[in-house]
Amino acid sequence: MGMTAGTSASGGSRRGRRRARRGPVSEINVTPLVDVMLVLLIIFMVAAPMMTVGVPIDLPETQAQALNSDTQPITISVNPEGQIYLQETEIGIDEVVPKLEAIATTGYSERIYVRGDANADYGTVMRVMARISAAGFKNIGLVTLQEQDS
Repeated sequence: MGMTAGTSASGGSRRGRRRARRGPVSEINVTPLVDVMLVLLIIFMVAAPMMTVGVPIDLPETQAQALNSDTQPITISVNPEGQIYLQETEIGIDEVVPKLEAIATTGYSERIYVRGDANADYGTVMRVMARISAAGFKNIGLVTLQEQDS
């Protein structure tokens, strides 16, 4: 009886020290991973709307409903000075159709969005749309902002 009490009280045996050591931890701490993923999610949510089209245009507001789009359409923009942009590259009005034909992956059924600034010349926007339509492209749309109720 005395021997049992002496061994446990002293704590000097080799077996006691071996048990005190811990083996390798086989669990993964996922908390830092979740933190990093949430930060990245927030960054991409904030940055995604800024990466759509780089041409600054003040779009007119309408009551039209938003369209569902699965693929990225070809975008042609007309700014207030009358400059025409294909995606983010400035082009001349004579270059619109040849460049569209070169980049249209689905041929003449390719979706083309025309973004005209609210202060842009109406004639310039219509000339661009007429050239696209005359070339045979059928899916042409005007991009506007949703009207805000005030």
